[in-house]
Amino acid sequence: DEHNDVQKKTFTKWINARFSKSGKPPVKDMFTDLKDGRKLLDLLEGLTGKPLPKERGSTRVHALNNVNRVLQVLHQNNVELVNIGGTDIVDGNHKLTLGLLWSIILHWQVKDVMKNIMSDLQQTNSEKILLSWVRQSTRPYSQVNVLNFTTSWADGLAFNAVIHRHKPELFSWDKVIKMSPVERLEHAFSIAKNHLGIEKLLDPEDVAVQLPDKKSIIMYLTSLFEVLPKQVTMEDIQEVETLPRRYKQECEDGEFNMQQAVALEEEQGSSRAETPSTVTEVDMDLDSYQVALEEVLTWLLSAEDAFREQEEISGDVEEVKEQFSTHEGFMMELTAHQSSVGSVLQAGNQLVAQGNLSPEEEFEIQEQMLLLNSRWEELRVESMDRQSRLHDMLMELQKQQLQQLSDWLTVTEERIQKMESQLLADDLESLQKQLEEHKSLQRDLETEQVKVNSLTHMVVIVDESSGESATAVLEEQLQRLGERWTAVCRWTEERRVKLQEIQLLWQELLEEQCLLKAWLTEKEEALSKVQTSNFKDQTELSVNVRKLAILKEDMGMKRQMLDQLNELGQDVAQILGNGKASSKIDQDQEELTQRWDSLVQKLEDYSNQVTQAVGSIGMSQVSQKTAAETKSLKEQVVVKQFRQELPPPPPPKKRQIPGDSEAKQK
Repeated sequence: DEHNDVQKKTFTKWINARFSKSGKPPVKDMFTDLKDGRKLLDLLEGLTGKPLPKERGSTRVHALNNVNRVLQVLHQNNVELVNIGGTDIVDGNHKLTLGLLWSIILHWQVKDVMKNIMSDLQQTNSEKILLSWVRQSTRPYSQVNVLNFTTSWADGLAFNAVIHRHKPELFSWDKVIKMSPVERLEHAFSIAKNHLGIEKLLDPEDVAVQLPDKKSIIMYLTSLFEVLPKQVTMEDIQEVETLPRRYKQECEDGEFNMQQAVALEEEQGSSRAETPSTVTEVDMDLDSYQVALEEVLTWLLSAEDAFREQEEISGDVEEVKEQFSTHEGFMMELTAHQSSVGSVLQAGNQLVAQGNLSPEEEFEIQEQMLLLNSRWEELRVESMDRQSRLHDMLMELQKQQLQQLSDWLTVTEERIQKMESQLLADDLESLQKQLEEHKSLQRDLETEQVKVNSLTHMVVIVDESSGESATAVLEEQLQRLGERWTAVCRWTEERRVKLQEIQLLWQELLEEQCLLKAWLTEKEEALSKVQTSNFKDQTELSVNVRKLAILKEDMGMKRQMLDQLNELGQDVAQILGNGKASSKIDQDQEELTQRWDSLVQKLEDYSNQVTQAVGSIGMSQVSQKTAAETKSLKEQVVVKQFRQELPPPPPPKKRQIPGDSEAKQK
């Protein structure tokens, strides 16, 4: 009881310190002032920074709704409560009201102040961190040895030491030692108030006792922790962990978690559900009626909040689909709880009809039933209205989607028809432009695909007025659009393949033509450098004969490339189907063929001239090997010239000319 009184004073001061900052009137008697839930909602408004609506009436039902909203807000902020229900607070249960407030203080005062250092040190036990900070701060003071959050603070030295360590200029430590415990406590609390801005949450006479209240001490210390330098290391925490077992156990047992923070007596029963399921039967006694009523009102309040939190109906079809699905689940929940509401109203009517109630009780029940019925009916009507508006919006947006797709397909089909009517490109550069144009069409298809995918998940509601005929018409419309869409996609893909094939073949043709042109230029230059007359001696003649032989051999191997180019050019011209482009390809091929034939003719002429040169020098001066090469050269010219008309010659054998062995013997 002593600790309850201390907590009541301390928690009241903490609440009023918060209210003074926001200009709200202070709490006088905490257990009385918090019963209707209004002050609690004011407190949570300041802590969360969000407005919280309050019930307008002043009956018990309105108070329960306010307190249940408080419990919902705490649940939404992950503040765990054990065995605390709305009726406990409305009935003014001292222990559970203190437990509720300690959970609030623990979350928004203690853990919120210490969350950063807890994260940095990767620690979850905030009490251990706080004790480490206190011991680190008071270590230089030999008169102070803080081992816990109770008896170590009763003489007032520890409070003064924490402040003096970080603010030594504020007072003399020697002066503090000479004071009595109550004087020290008053001194520390006054210094903290005047110089650090910390409210006097504790009274000296409540701390200077044999066993001070732990929660009140912790709450005040976190206020000091918030404004003073915070330097806690893992070594400090490890030092706390090495304390004697009884102190270490106290620290570990006092770890800040919501279940341990709220001490409850066994006779207060098991956990109460925050939102009931359905109430199927209600006994005809007043107490059972009140329990069932409170459960239904708790659920109704939650349902009203959930309905208000639904967003405004969107103009985006996918968002409306999601909203429609969410609201459909909400409507199913209303249906599931309808019997609960009816049972409570029926029970109330029967209690009144029995005539065993006092006038005050009968009036309260009548008012309760009126409130429950009106709020239920209001929620039901508003929910049905939203469902209807969602359906109308969804059908309208889907109808617009269908029309937009139909319009898009019409434009795209005309676009395709125009592309089909155009001949394929005259040259490779124009073909590249056609490919870019086709890629633009593909990108448009990909963009439209998102809308088409949406149409595959249309939401259709069949009511009694429209029947299945509306669905049949919609299915037929979708089928027609699907067929048109498929045709457009198929044509686009086939044309893409065709254009890419032409591009690859045409690029290959042009590249091979360039290579052959360069090769012909190289051989033409090489041929121009061959000497065909006025040879000085056999060696000079032999060198030029060998040059001609090599050139003839190269042309023999390159002939196949010319034939392949002719075939490739015919393939490209056939696929293009463009007379102008085909003529250009034929012209390029003809130019290459003429250059080839011209080179062959020159080789033949040069070979004849070399043969005549051999005759002019005289066989006596020309080795048999050179004569044989000259003869072979002349034969090669004839063979290469008529290659297209005669079957190919057998592969050449290794030369075994008698002159070779004779030359080696020489």
